[in-house]
Amino acid sequence: MTMWHARKFVADSAAPTMLAINNYYYPRGGAEVLFLEQNRMLEEIGWQVVPFAMRHRNNLPTQWDRYFPDEIEFGQSYSPLEKLVNASRVIYSMQARKRLAALLGEFQPRIAHVHNIYHHLSPSILPLLRERGIPVVMTVHDLKLACPAYTMMRDGRPCESCRGGKVHNVLLNRCIKGSAALSGLVMLETAAHRLSRIYESGVTRFVVPSRFVLETLVRWGWQRDAFAYIPNFVDLDRFRPDRPIGQRFLYCGRLDKPKGVETLLRAAAQAKQPVTFVGRGPAEESLRRLGDELGADAVFTGHVSGDALVSHIESARAVIIPSELNENAPLSLLEAYAAGRPVIGANIAGIPELIREGETGALFTPADTQALAARLEEFARLSDVRLATMGAAGRRWVEQDFNAGVYRERLLALYASLTGGVA
Repeated sequence: MTMWHARKFVADSAAPTMLAINNYYYPRGGAEVLFLEQNRMLEEIGWQVVPFAMRHRNNLPTQWDRYFPDEIEFGQSYSPLEKLVNASRVIYSMQARKRLAALLGEFQPRIAHVHNIYHHLSPSILPLLRERGIPVVMTVHDLKLACPAYTMMRDGRPCESCRGGKVHNVLLNRCIKGSAALSGLVMLETAAHRLSRIYESGVTRFVVPSRFVLETLVRWGWQRDAFAYIPNFVDLDRFRPDRPIGQRFLYCGRLDKPKGVETLLRAAAQAKQPVTFVGRGPAEESLRRLGDELGADAVFTGHVSGDALVSHIESARAVIIPSELNENAPLSLLEAYAAGRPVIGANIAGIPELIREGETGALFTPADTQALAARLEEFARLSDVRLATMGAAGRRWVEQDFNAGVYRERLLALYASLTGGVA
């Protein structure tokens, strides 16, 4: 099980220092897991990593949380005044900027690495870092730099309505949770940030983990040399790839319709194959009811993490990535390979970059119940030996290209290129 221990910062002029920035400081999702793992791997080689995040009850302990700005959580109940204040902070958080300025009064980082800051911390911190002469690297976890709603999808179909600066479409189509108020706020946020070019001027280099996202952003007008392609990584030591092949198919992730979970449930019922859903989300109750109606052999475990999650992956027959939206580079796919399990994935966005058809897994047309059911039937018929061979090929692939050491080397090379050859 991976543990993230916040080390006490002790000033050491010889040690490289990094400011690590993300909205949340706990393993909330794939972006946060990568953020925390990245911090840990740098600390292991002597870096001093100082986090900056939003205050949250689930945050990991750190001596720096006294500088963290207040929490904003969409969907929570706020007073009218709090809503007004939070709306302004979504666009440009003066509080985040002031708190970061106070933090920078205690140390001077060699580099800042930013992950997700949209809506919560906001990009208000970027001009401050530029003023202090601190190079900024930002990992791009989604399509927010192009699409105000992150996904470039609407009603289950590809959407490019906002291309060419037409961001008013996010309000017209109520792209944010079907809400005119939230969509209007995000429209204003996007317009302000594009007018000021705050990301272009504030970020020294963007890191993208999939070629799909890189090429999409370039097609939408971003300069190619603004990006560095560095694939995600997985902690191989957490997984044993030699466990016996199981009988149940496995989905790990958020239970939300755009993730393709309903398609998977219907396909499993049609193919009469058992499937386990690990995770929570807004579609959980409707999925449970649908599973009962269809007579599907479906198990819902709720949220699982650590060794228990690893055990589910290691005991699966295959891991399913049924997404119907523009995924970047799912960590759950790499974790499946690390556990020696093949992957059945939707042929969309960054997923096909990570599946070698017939060698490490198989692809199917997204949102196509019949196609996914056929894949489930196919993998149910395959021998355990054949599935283990595919899983072993996936394991070799992550050992070669997606391990922590390779990721760290690529990251340090990027840092060095931005800091005058010192990293």
